[in-house]
Amino acid sequence: MPTVPHVEKHFTAGEVVRDIVIGMSDGLTVPFALAAGLTGAIDNSHIVVTAGFAEIAAGSIAMGLGGYLAARGDAEHYRSEYDREVREVKDVPDTEADEITDIFQEYGVTPEQSAPAVNSLRQRPKAWVDFMMKFELGLEEPNPKRARQSASTIAGSYIAGGLIPLSPYLLEHSARTALWYSVALTLVALFVFGFIKGRFTGVSPLKSASQTVVIGGIAAAAAFLIARAIT
Repeated sequence: MPTVPHVEKHFTAGEVVRDIVIGMSDGLTVPFALAAGLTGAIDNSHIVVTAGFAEIAAGSIAMGLGGYLAARGDAEHYRSEYDREVREVKDVPDTEADEITDIFQEYGVTPEQSAPAVNSLRQRPKAWVDFMMKFELGLEEPNPKRARQSASTIAGSYIAGGLIPLSPYLLEHSARTALWYSVALTLVALFVFGFIKGRFTGVSPLKSASQTVVIGGIAAAAAFLIARAIT
């Protein structure tokens, strides 16, 4: 009887999803809070839209730059730790070999059982260093394009998110009328965003959507109250 091949499906785009979440959540809440706060003082959609677009431009640049610097920092940290492990494997190999044994013992493998693997790694310095980076330090080599990808993903998500709460102000002259449409659109966008995020990450879509609406709604409300108090 033929067997059905076992195919494992794992979600491997966690960093991309994280960047989208960062950009989209801020893009939905910050421009909404600014627009809502201005609406309390100025019933003119044109002014709200102008200020909103300025904020989206500045916010997307700032968020993208933050993502770029964070990714560059991760890459520099990895390289620094990698160089240190290369030196230690060369200068204190016995100590490093003992650390391999300790790592295996954490998984219930005795020193006698791990000895062949330890000896094999000692014959291959590069693989040895890679093993220590992953299992001793818990570090994966970053994608060299990660910094640029992170910056563009966060910035693009911020812009996409920011346009949603501002769109009613583009169609409605009265800012106070547009505000209620903006509230409804923002909540719907949070729900849809959370639902899609849940589908990609393996979490219950409805649970993810509900959490996103609650958390994003609280953040937007808090930002609105602060902006309203200031204006």
